[in-house]
Amino acid sequence: MQHSPTPHVLVVMGVAGTGKTTIGPLLAARLGVPYAEGDDFHPQANIAKISAGTPLTDDDRAPWLDAIGRWAHERAGLGGVVSCSALKRGYRDRLRAAAPGVAFVHLTGDRQLIEDRMSHRKGHFMPTALLDSQFATLQPLAADEAGVEVDVAGDPAEITERAVAALAHLAPPQ
Repeated sequence: MQHSPTPHVLVVMGVAGTGKTTIGPLLAARLGVPYAEGDDFHPQANIAKISAGTPLTDDDRAPWLDAIGRWAHERAGLGGVVSCSALKRGYRDRLRAAAPGVAFVHLTGDRQLIEDRMSHRKGHFMPTALLDSQFATLQPLAADEAGVEVDVAGDPAEITERAVAALAHLAPPQ
C-alpha cells in the first residue's frame, strides 16, 4: 500500500480509549505517510465541553469534522493518517464528502479493556464517564464503506501490524 501511486488517506476511528492516538502515528510511520492528531482540530469550546464531561452535539462536531476533512482533502493522492472518532455514519459521510478517497481503520475492542486503558492514561481531556455515550453513538462501518476493523487487544506493534495486513486487502482509492 505505501508504494501505491495514489495512497489512501486513512482515518483511524473508534470510541475513546481504543488507541487512535497511539496506533495512528505507528500506522503512518509504517506506511511512510504523515500523521495528524484529530484532537488538535477541535475548537477550544469543544475541549472545554468534553473536559467538563458533556458529550458533544452534532453541531459541536461539524467544524471539527470539516477541519479534518480539509486536511484529508489536501492529502488526497499523497496519503496520510488522521485520528478521528468518526462514530456515526453521517460523520464519515461528511469526511468522505470533503475527501472522497478516504478509508477508515476502525479500532474495536472489549469495553472493559478500553475502559481500563482510559483509566490509566494521563493528560487526556476525555473522561471515562463519557465512554457509555461513545458506545451508544457508535455506528460500525457498513459494508459499503471503505475500511477495515482491527481489534485492539495486544500491544501497539501487534495492532499496527494487524491494521497493515487488513489494509493490504483494501481496494485502491478512487
